[in-house]
Amino acid sequence: MTITYEWRGDLDNPALDELHAEGFGAPVGRTDRLARLHRHSLGWVCAREGDRVVGFVNVAWDGGVHAFVLDTVVARRNRSHGVGAELVKTAAEGSRAAGCEWLHVDFEEHLPSFYFDACGFRETAAGLIAL
Repeated sequence: MTITYEWRGDLDNPALDELHAEGFGAPVGRTDRLARLHRHSLGWVCAREGDRVVGFVNVAWDGGVHAFVLDTVVARRNRSHGVGAELVKTAAEGSRAAGCEWLHVDFEEHLPSFYFDACGFRETAAGLIAL
């Protein structure tokens, strides 16, 4: 089946909760993710296989020229087929169209080949404070 990608696509909380639970190994929660997206995000990208949401990435921003990739997730059965890279590509296009000049990402230690090789990010110096 064909996978489609949509910037600021329609979502519902249960579908997004289930995808996050599968992708991040957590129990299915009941979070009003849509309210968060509309309140804090420049946009997001949904990947769909038919009517099923199989991928998602959130793009937060500073209200200016910096956008930030958050929570890239792909359903288990759709991994290793380019879905994640296409999510990030679509997020970059949407961010560029919105006037952003920079797309930032931080990620877990096992993901550099995905973000650097598959998505085209380059390594930069950054800092982090655990709160």
